[in-house]
Parts: sequence; structure tokens; C-alpha cells
Amino acid sequence: MFKQLRVLFRQVMHEGTDGGAVDTPSMHLAMASLLCEVASADHAIDPREEQAKAHLLTMLLDIDQDEAASLLKEAMVKSKASVSLYEFTTKLRELLPEQRYSLIEAMWEVAYADGVIDPQEEAVIRQVAELIYIDHSLFIKAKLAAQPPQ
Repeated sequence: MFKQLRVLFRQVMHEGTDGGAVDTPSMHLAMASLLCEVASADHAIDPREEQAKAHLLTMLLDIDQDEAASLLKEAMVKSKASVSLYEFTTKLRELLPEQRYSLIEAMWEVAYADGVIDPQEEAVIRQVAELIYIDHSLFIKAKLAAQPPQ
């Protein structure tokens, strides 16, 4: 999964879409903000979820820990100030279907990091999936793919 996400983020970083250039910093912030939304959905700060967010960003964006921490700090502020997920998801609708699926899978990984899927976390992921046009069957597939081995 990380390989797919790394490809996704590199494409977002280095390529435009048919409609023109992609606003890369804005896309990165939107993705980081969605990871923050999932982690904070249960109103509890869990170090495992915080670590998962940072790890995903370092691997996916090919950035170091300091850059990931800075991006997450900015994303947390933006996430707390937002009134809806719409402002983040509108930027991500231009992604290819496989890329949008990979983002949903990453959100599930953050949610699973603390070992408990809170209903609020699932609700956030479900809403994002709908806003970026992910079918319910793919939403479930991503959930199952992100589950830790038992």
C-alpha cells in the first residue's frame, strides 16, 4: 500500500492534470488535514495515531520528520479551524480513482493505529469517501486492506 501511496503523492507533487497545474502545497495540506481529521475525530489524542500520521507523510511525500511535523502542525490548525471536510476534499477530486482509493486506505490506517475504530473516525472516512467519489464497495475494500493482521 505504501508503494501505491508514494506513487500517488509523487504524481501529485510533480505532475499537473489535464486541466492545468496542481497546487501541490495546497494538496499536501489537504491530505495532511484529512489525516488529522481522522485522528482527532474521537476527541482523543493518541500517540500511536500521531506517529502514524507522521510516518505516512514522511514516506508518502518523501520528506523528513521535521518537514512532516511542520506540515502536520499547519494541518492541525487548518483542521481545527475548518467547518467542513469539503474545503479539503474539493482539492482532491482531480486525483485518479486509484489515488483517491489509496488516500482512503491511508485514512483507515491512521484510524486503526490506536487499535480501536471509533464510530466518529469511520464517519469522517465515510464522508470523505463520498466527497471524493469513492464507491461504498471500495470504501469497504480500503477498510479491510488497512486492517492490521490478527
